[in-house]
Amino acid sequence: MTVPDLFTTLLWLSVTVLAFAGMDRLSQKLGRHPLAHPVLWSVPVIIAALWVTGTAYDTYVASTAMISFLLGPAVVSMAVPIWEQRKAIRKLAGPLALAVLAGAMTAIVSAVGIVWMFGAPLDIMASIAPRSTTTPVGMAVATTLGGIPALAAIIIIFSGVLGAMVATPVLNLMRIRDYRVRGFAVGVAAHGVGSARAFQVSETAGAYAGLGMALNAVVTATLLSIVAALI
Repeated sequence: MTVPDLFTTLLWLSVTVLAFAGMDRLSQKLGRHPLAHPVLWSVPVIIAALWVTGTAYDTYVASTAMISFLLGPAVVSMAVPIWEQRKAIRKLAGPLALAVLAGAMTAIVSAVGIVWMFGAPLDIMASIAPRSTTTPVGMAVATTLGGIPALAAIIIIFSGVLGAMVATPVLNLMRIRDYRVRGFAVGVAAHGVGSARAFQVSETAGAYAGLGMALNAVVTATLLSIVAALI
């Protein structure tokens, strides 16, 4: 991958930030409607810009490496609200452990079961198995299982966006009002994208979403590592 020049780097950094900021502004005006999620609509905007300018994807990735780097500190910063909720979390340790185990197993079995029913090959099943974890963890787990890392990344991102979109309507339909429960469920099911959405709703929901995301990554990776060792 060639290193882009300063102009190219600044151009695509600006396009990425402006695309997301514009879609986030639109989402705010639409009352954070589930179908107006900024990630969902900023992606096609950026794809269109790449296509119009004839820019290779590798060039875009290299130009926006700073944003990818900042994702690390952003995820780590989620530990701050979790630490502030530590006393309440300690009291709920048992239910939260059971919830994340149930969520991880449901995500794995349901995803793999559906594609298995349609006759998907093993590498596809291995790629979809870690769909509810964060992208780096999911890609590593998929590789261990003999899956396709790039496909796993696409599935994980799509799962996160879809989860963030449908979480609020589904939880409202189920009449779940407790922000701790709502946040934890979204974090387990929709990892980082869902956690970001939870923070927009409530700091408590965001803290529990970050906790759910972290615990689910560990539990899912552990469960699938055991499966990989047995097959």
